[in-house]
Amino acid sequence: MKDANTRFAAWFNRVTPKGLYPRSLLIIVTPMVILQSVVAFVFMERHYNTVTRRLSAAVSQDISAVVALYDLLPKDRDFTELRRVAWRNLALNVTVLPPDPLPPPGPKPFFSVLDSSLSREIGRRIQQPVWIDTVGRSNLIEVRIKMDDAVLRIFAPRNAAYASNSHIFILWMVGTSLVLLTVAILFLRNQIRPIENLADAAEAFGKGRDVENFRPRGAREVRRAAIAFLEMKRRIERQIEQRTTMLAGVSHDMRTILTRFKLELAFLGEGPETEALKKDVDELAGMLEAYLAFARGDPGEQAALTDMAALVEDLRLNAERDGAVAEASFMGPPLVEVKGDQLKRCVGNLVNNAVRHATRVAITGTRDARWLMVSVDDDGPGIPEEKREEVFRPFLRLDGARNQDDGGSGLGLSIARDIARAHGGEVILADSPLGGLRATVRIPV
Repeated sequence: MKDANTRFAAWFNRVTPKGLYPRSLLIIVTPMVILQSVVAFVFMERHYNTVTRRLSAAVSQDISAVVALYDLLPKDRDFTELRRVAWRNLALNVTVLPPDPLPPPGPKPFFSVLDSSLSREIGRRIQQPVWIDTVGRSNLIEVRIKMDDAVLRIFAPRNAAYASNSHIFILWMVGTSLVLLTVAILFLRNQIRPIENLADAAEAFGKGRDVENFRPRGAREVRRAAIAFLEMKRRIERQIEQRTTMLAGVSHDMRTILTRFKLELAFLGEGPETEALKKDVDELAGMLEAYLAFARGDPGEQAALTDMAALVEDLRLNAERDGAVAEASFMGPPLVEVKGDQLKRCVGNLVNNAVRHATRVAITGTRDARWLMVSVDDDGPGIPEEKREEVFRPFLRLDGARNQDDGGSGLGLSIARDIARAHGGEVILADSPLGGLRATVRIPV
C-alpha cells in the first residue's frame, strides 16, 4: 500500500505543472469544471430526463387515444374525421395503411433518452405491435401500430415528446465558463508578472548584474517581498563598499611597509643573506595580494558581453609562457554577459593550479542555451575524490599536490569558487581524461 501511494505521488508530481501560473490556473479551473459537471449532471438527471419522460408519456397517451378512437369507429367508413380530430386536437398526423407487416426495427441511438422513454411509455399503454422511428426525420417522430385490419402510421412533433431547449442551458453554461476562464487568465497573468519580475531581479543580482528598473509592484505580499529584496540588496552593496574601502586602506599601508623593506634590502647590497630575504619579501607580497584578493571578493565590476573564445585563448598563451604544453578550444556563441575580469581570474586560478602540478593542460569551453562551461584538464597527480570538496576551504594545501615549497597561498580554488558562485554558478572537480584533475566552471547564461 505504501509503495502504491509513493508511485501515485511520484506520478502526480510528474504530471502536474511546475510553474506558479499554470498551477494557479489549475486551482481555478478544476473547481469550475467540477462544479459545471455536477450542475450538468443534475440538470440532465433531474430536469432533462424528467421533462422528457413526462412529455413522452403525454404523447403516448395521445397516441393511445387515437388507437382507442380507431377501435370505436366502424371499419367500413372513411377515416377522414379521425385524421381531422387527431390533427386539430392532438397535433398528430394519422394515416391508415394496409395491414402489411411492420418494418424491421432500426438502429437505436445509444444515448437517446427520447427513444427509450417513448418506447417504454407506448409499450405500457398500447398492447398491439409497435414500430418507432425517432431518427429518420429530424423534426418528427414516426410511430406505426399494427391493428387487426390495418396499420396506423402516426407522426408527432419531436419537440412535443422531449425537452428540446436543453442546448440553450449548455451554451449558457459553456459561455459563462469561458468568460470566467478568460477573466481568470488575464487577472492571474497580471498578478504573477510582479513575482516573475522579482525572481528575474534576484537572479540578475545573484549573477552580479545591475538591477536598475525593478520596482515593487503587485499584491501587498509581493510588494513586501520586493521591498525586502531591495533592502537586502542595499545592505549587501553597502557592506561590499565598506569592505572594499577598508581593504584598500589595508592594502595601501601594507604595500608601503613592503616597499620600505625592499628599499632597505637594496641598500644592504648583494649577498646570500639578502637574496634569501628578497625571496621571502617577494613571497610575502604575493601571499598578501592573494589574501587581499580573496577578502575583497567582488570589487564592483559590472557584467558585460565578453568574448569567451578570446579569453580561453589568452589563458592558453599564459599557460605556455609558464612552461606547460597547453591547448584550448571553444564551441558555441562566444559572447556571454559576465564579469570578464573576474571570470578570467576564476579560470586563470584553475589553469595556474594545473600548470603548477602538471606538464600538459587542455582548456575547453562550451556555451549552449542555458550554461557556459569552461573545463581545465591536466595530466598531474590529481586530487582524491574524498578530498575534492575539502580543497575549496581557504588556506588548505594538500601534501601530495600542494606543499609549502610551491609558494601557493591555498586560496586559488576558494577564489575560483567564490567568483563562480557570484555569477550563480559552481566549480566542479572530477577525473580528467588526461589522467589528472578536471576543474569545470559552470555558469548560467
